[in-house]
Amino acid sequence: MKVLITGGTNGMGKGVAQILAGIDDQTHELIILCRSKELGEATIQEIEFATKNNKISMVLCDLAKLSDVRNAIKEIRSHHEFIDGIFINAGLGYAAKRIETEDGMDSHFQVNYLSHFMLTLNLLDLLEKSENGGRVVFNVTETGEIFWDDIQMKNKWGYEAAIHQAMVAKRMFSERLHNLYKERDNSKVSFIGFEIDKTVWTNQINIIPFFMKSMATLMKLFGTFISMEECGEIMAPLFTESREESLKKSGKFITWKNVAFVEMKHDEYAADQKLQERLWNISLDLCNDKETVQIAERLT
Repeated sequence: MKVLITGGTNGMGKGVAQILAGIDDQTHELIILCRSKELGEATIQEIEFATKNNKISMVLCDLAKLSDVRNAIKEIRSHHEFIDGIFINAGLGYAAKRIETEDGMDSHFQVNYLSHFMLTLNLLDLLEKSENGGRVVFNVTETGEIFWDDIQMKNKWGYEAAIHQAMVAKRMFSERLHNLYKERDNSKVSFIGFEIDKTVWTNQINIIPFFMKSMATLMKLFGTFISMEECGEIMAPLFTESREESLKKSGKFITWKNVAFVEMKHDEYAADQKLQERLWNISLDLCNDKETVQIAERLT
């Protein structure tokens, strides 16, 4: 399987990359999307040393810049005729204040959602060419709402609200894609929302305030957190299972409980197709990209 992982140098993304690289006789090929060349190279070197898998590459892209996303799309398309899977994972977590990107958007909204929206739409044709059945797995949570009158959160901002807005936006995007593709004959691409049942221990611990760090360290002792590798072991089957098994999960919101994938109930808000369409149209306007709009028009 050839899998593109956004945010593959830390957390859930790195955990998935580490596990996929080492299983099935090192047959899986990984493309890590990251913004730091140094960190990307160090991550690849670390995984190659641990797994002896030399089929790992990186694409530099700062998701806070739509220009970088366009360049990343061009680079991926120029080097790959197909992709078997995409892990939509990269995102901003804790932040002390609102940061606006060069594109004039709230950084959490753009990095955690909008840039992934643009990236995914432009790589759908590569997923369709997968002989194994293309699949997009979204790292999401079950909470959140869209602030329709203030999507960029200029009037009232908080990092948790910003994260949750992006999370529900990703769920709505996943559902929208599933609904569009299920109308097609012989669809081979699945879209899955996944929430890890425990928090993954990441380098985020190094940037949060001291009181939060102390609380997180205590919670870790009581088993609230899991390692990146444990997360990777849980999620790896979503990328390696058969096309038939993946399609059974398409459109669903799942988690991992009692050593099995369990379906969670979509809330009415995220499943509302009118709201999904509204967000879809807003997202296309914000991307302001002719090719992305043309792809969306072909889908709808």
